[in-house]
Amino acid sequence: MANGTFGGNRPAKPQRTPLQAALYWGTVVGVWGLIFIVAFFAVFASDLPDTSKLYNVKRQPSINYLDRSGALLAVRGSQYAPPVDIDALPKYVPAAFVAIEDRQFYRHFGFNPWGILRSLAWNMTNSGGPQRGGSTITQQLARNLFLSPAQNYRRKAQELILAVWLELKFSKKQILALYMNRVYFGAGAYGIEAASQRYFNKPANQLTIGESALLAGMMKGPARYSPVSASERAARRATVVLDEMVRIKAITAEERDEAFKTPVQVSATLANQRAQYFTDYIDGQVRSLVGEPTEDLVVETTLDLPIQVAAERSVKLGVEGHIKQGVEQAALVAIDGEGRIRAYVGGADYGETQFDRATTARRQAGSAFKPFVYLTAMEQGRTPNVMVVDEPVKIGNWEPKNYTNKYLGPMTLQTALAQSINTIAARLANEVGTSNVANTARRLGITSKIQLDPSMALGAVEVSPMEMAQAYAPFSNGGFLAKGYGIERIRTASGKVLYDHGVEKTSRPAVIGSPGLQYMNQMMRQVVTAGTGTRAKVASYDVAGKTGTTSDYRDAWFVGYSGGFVAAVWTGKDDNTPMKRVTGGGAPAEIWRNFMAAALPRLKSTPIPGGVIEPPPVVGEDPIGDLIDPSATPDGPGAEVPSSTTPAADNLPY
Repeated sequence: MANGTFGGNRPAKPQRTPLQAALYWGTVVGVWGLIFIVAFFAVFASDLPDTSKLYNVKRQPSINYLDRSGALLAVRGSQYAPPVDIDALPKYVPAAFVAIEDRQFYRHFGFNPWGILRSLAWNMTNSGGPQRGGSTITQQLARNLFLSPAQNYRRKAQELILAVWLELKFSKKQILALYMNRVYFGAGAYGIEAASQRYFNKPANQLTIGESALLAGMMKGPARYSPVSASERAARRATVVLDEMVRIKAITAEERDEAFKTPVQVSATLANQRAQYFTDYIDGQVRSLVGEPTEDLVVETTLDLPIQVAAERSVKLGVEGHIKQGVEQAALVAIDGEGRIRAYVGGADYGETQFDRATTARRQAGSAFKPFVYLTAMEQGRTPNVMVVDEPVKIGNWEPKNYTNKYLGPMTLQTALAQSINTIAARLANEVGTSNVANTARRLGITSKIQLDPSMALGAVEVSPMEMAQAYAPFSNGGFLAKGYGIERIRTASGKVLYDHGVEKTSRPAVIGSPGLQYMNQMMRQVVTAGTGTRAKVASYDVAGKTGTTSDYRDAWFVGYSGGFVAAVWTGKDDNTPMKRVTGGGAPAEIWRNFMAAALPRLKSTPIPGGVIEPPPVVGEDPIGDLIDPSATPDGPGAEVPSSTTPAADNLPY
């Protein structure tokens, strides 16, 4: 059986030598590797983008916004500069990018396997946090040139293929030059030259070590590490870059320390962030006026940059000065007698929140709405000297109250407006008709919905600062409509005019006649000289206006004007919760006064036009008007303090 069909021992196969084993398994791995590479390319290279368009630069046109004197306010859209020769740059400029983005740049063939493995390990163990990409400079260039920013494995695989293609086609110097001339630096700047011009107002070949580190640090996230909106974070990131530059011996430790001692000065236009709310406001209007831009545009605006600076400073200081009283936000809109927006502030800090309270927000106007009631009454034949009585009043089921639940008795309409008496305004609106009051407000420039309940007399109407500014403008300009606008002209960079407000300008209708105009100016002057708005006085200037405070101190307003110039100021909280006894005669009046004190000398303001028409004399006595003492209270006599004993809808005083 030993030699049978199933029996016997066959000779043993000879054992492979180590060299033979290595060759065998190397061949096996090579074959399967080749199969994998072929399959990899078959799957992921089938829909690769067209690389023949490598040198084509596609971008959105840029839009330069200028103030009325031609000063640059902002640049929106993309900005490209001619490609810079990398050999013309100081050696530390490209070295900064290599140090922080890809230390192995000169050693890999398009991708770094160890970097990819480290990123995969991190992403698997930190699924809930920020993900790491592990991309080399070559991979980043491939993504920027050819691919979308979508984060998925297919895009990553195509990125690897294109990175290898770039390495085969170009030298390392060419790849680095392409990268630095195409990468996005935020603020609309693409490429190192555009970024240098945008952030530092200088060509890239003049960048310092510190400036180079700051720009290289932005690659991790241009918005997050912007030297404009996140200066402290950008500085910390630049420090990391400088340390890495020392590590790869691009600079010495002494050069790094010297860079720490030399402050980096960001472009004043970007650093100051002036008129950002205004730029947002008109940016969308450009497209509605001339369509989607196909070339670079220049937008000439109505804004006056020095006045804008004064407005932003006044708002910032006003909020900071009243933060303990719960003032968290403020807005200011100033327009001239023809409706040109000269200053526009949509919030206390654009970097903190871009929500625009100047036009987007709607808040109850409080007693700043009362001039429309009184103007309607003047147009129906009443005069400032008509005697009325502050006493309990009931209109339907509504009983408006004064703050103290006390009543001052006989007084003139002028005194009633100056002291912002609720009962008299409510009765007056009821007598002249709330629909007529609404028509007056719309005629002057209020565009929001106006409800006709009796409480509208005390400002139960939601409006924006822009609306209030343009609705008060006729009081300042002799009685003419003045719809606010911010764009004077739009032209191409080559000079072709696409839009001109002056060409489309039509005659402005008169919306307030005599003697109503003169009577209202007289009464609103009294608000400032001896009423609820005494804190708004500007020495040596003819000013007038009206305070407004809503229920539980949720909103506080001051809207005032001089000859041909009006400004509306609102303060409050975005969540509409109450402030701490902030009235229109307090923080808003102070912001308004500080702003106007800076703006009026530049404008060479004139007295309020229209002259004076003496009303018929007072019939009877005006004991309250005779007793007015502007120093009686911190906010002036009759300081606005909303009642806490009446329903919120009714509690809209002063």
